[in-house]
Amino acid sequence: MGSIDNLTAQKLTSQFPQNTLEPEEFRRQGHMMIDFLADYYRKVENYPVRSQVSPGYLREILPESAPYNPESLETILQDVQTKIIPGITHWQSPNFFAYFPSSGSTAGFLGEMLSTGFNVVGFNWMVSPAATELENVVTDWFGKMLQLPKSFLFSGGGGGVLQGTTCEAVLCTVVAARDKNLRKHGMDNIGKLVVYCSDQTHSALHKAAKIAGIDPKNFRTIETTKSSNFKLCPKRLESAILHDLQNGLIPMYLCATVGTTSSTTVDPLPALTEVAKKYELWVHVDAAYAGSACICPEFRQYLDGVENADSFSLNAHKWFLTTLDCCCLWVKNPSDLIKSLSTYPEFLKNNASETNKVVDYKDWQIMLSRRFRALKLWFVLRSYGVGQLREFIRGHVGMAKYFEGLVAMDNRFEVVAPRLFSMVCFRIKPSAMVGKNDEKEVNEINRKLLESVNDSGRIYVSHTVLAGIYVIRFAIGGTLTDINHVSAAWKVVQDHAGALLDDAFLSKTKLVDISS
Repeated sequence: MGSIDNLTAQKLTSQFPQNTLEPEEFRRQGHMMIDFLADYYRKVENYPVRSQVSPGYLREILPESAPYNPESLETILQDVQTKIIPGITHWQSPNFFAYFPSSGSTAGFLGEMLSTGFNVVGFNWMVSPAATELENVVTDWFGKMLQLPKSFLFSGGGGGVLQGTTCEAVLCTVVAARDKNLRKHGMDNIGKLVVYCSDQTHSALHKAAKIAGIDPKNFRTIETTKSSNFKLCPKRLESAILHDLQNGLIPMYLCATVGTTSSTTVDPLPALTEVAKKYELWVHVDAAYAGSACICPEFRQYLDGVENADSFSLNAHKWFLTTLDCCCLWVKNPSDLIKSLSTYPEFLKNNASETNKVVDYKDWQIMLSRRFRALKLWFVLRSYGVGQLREFIRGHVGMAKYFEGLVAMDNRFEVVAPRLFSMVCFRIKPSAMVGKNDEKEVNEINRKLLESVNDSGRIYVSHTVLAGIYVIRFAIGGTLTDINHVSAAWKVVQDHAGALLDDAFLSKTKLVDISS
């Protein structure tokens, strides 16, 4: 058969949509987008850090249905500027101190851009060998930077995988531990499996246990105390395990934390892992935030004991410049993940997989499809190098020390928990208030302080409750944050605290006058 004639070709072309990936138009629009983002970062400090909009604001200003005809990128970006940006809480603002950072960088953005541009769906080695092999390499690189035991590296029989978030990493390890126990004790014993953590462990574990089918009655949350700086106590853990064994239950899984969300405390890994191994528990170490700091020799001590764990994870998208999402999970025995998470339908069968000489990451995660995350981590590691990455982290720790000193110099405030990394937990202390106040009243004025500061839009902070104490968390980690932003933030806190304490004093004085 010959080729189709021009008239037929024109008719066929008219029946199909225009080319939605024309290289030169992509180049033009890509330049526009980079310019837009560069301008955004140049002025991000000027926006209210926390969005000031009310619920439902966007539905009121956007059309009720999608446009029938195409709209230009210029028009769309104008709407982004006027309608979307007001509804953004600016995580990349240098005045964002609320949660742990989601740090960005030029290298991280460009790596993400390249990953998105290639649009690889790298579920097994065959569909894109570079995607799998680069992930093997960068997880080993990062593991060596952290001085992880060789047993966690591909070169030592273990291996790393890039998940989306800690929630996914924890779920994968809970499922692997569950199945490992059920193979040993029998599938009908799932109702006897027990998971252990402290009251400071991230809620990701509770969600993972629910999804994995662990009986909610078998989820053990061990209470911590202020006197121990909210660390998980090995003796309390062992006591809980022994109690469960006496009741015919099966201790299965322990999650220990390096850098808890509420106060960044570090659980005592050496002692905890000894207890866990005595009773054959799977030990996962969650270092989502603080793990990145352990590339610095002065912080590596906090990973002592990890050699006795089964799995370890951290979020490179938190404090490692890699942009959301990129959770690094290392395991000693990849076969435990593979036995639980592997599927091998006919349409995925291939010679490479059947040789067992390659990694098929689909068997290391919940989803089948996966992104080429290794590119952006590779870009970050190469663009900044170990030395500059260490200095990036040390800079934030230094700013946190400075902020801690500012709090200590103001006798109206106190630091509530020891600062280990780049977050300071503080509050207005009881003695700053007029008269005798119970903990409820002290908590309330600190709650009002938090809301007042955040409503100003000048900075954004968050809170937690530690042993019944309402605490303000001041987390430093933004890429654009410098010492001047920290100083200015403290001035905002002082000004709002002063106004609140003055109001409280006047209110107490009026009450005294009335009662007289």
